[in-house]
Amino acid sequence: MANFGLKNLVLINPPELKEEAFYQAMHGKHLVENAKIYRTLDEFYNDISIDFKVASTGVAGGSYNLSRIAITPEQLGKSLNPKDKTAILFGREGNGLTNEEIDSCDMVVSIPTDEEYPIMNISHAAAIILYEVFKNRNEFAAEGLEESTAIEKELLIEDMEKMIDTLSIPEHKKKNGLKAFKNIINRAFITGREAHTLKGILRRLKNNLD
Repeated sequence: MANFGLKNLVLINPPELKEEAFYQAMHGKHLVENAKIYRTLDEFYNDISIDFKVASTGVAGGSYNLSRIAITPEQLGKSLNPKDKTAILFGREGNGLTNEEIDSCDMVVSIPTDEEYPIMNISHAAAIILYEVFKNRNEFAAEGLEESTAIEKELLIEDMEKMIDTLSIPEHKKKNGLKAFKNIINRAFITGREAHTLKGILRRLKNNLD
């Protein structure tokens, strides 16, 4: 983490941190010493306001599993807004994140690997993902465009949910439709003006459907 300018480490229900953990951290020892510890992921979410949550997984779901449609670390680095407070979740060594934990996030990132040995050691996976975030964080601002804020995206998704709720379709299709829209919005670069325009269109559509 320290190599890539990150300072805030959060641990969820970790085992006892023994001396070896501090030794392995070496020059990043201060990150472990100052790490915030929570019993559950929900406890962390409730304590700290996070604009954007990213789940990492070694098992991407393909195009039909909407909850596990993943982007690459390079794509993640280019899409993150440095003005947002972003949390990147790394799972347990061996088991990774649960489906519920992945569903709590806005985006999923996965590292392309050889299919015969797809799962990486968590420290190696973290290094690759954090490197791409670090490498691309200054390129975002160079575009000269102001991306919509996390709140603007959230309100846009809420408007889509309200419109979907008016449709006479099965509940599972409503859920999948909203998830697909959320995936698209979180992967795309959307300016504040574009978000505002889309919100207006969605509200007019909903009014026509009511």
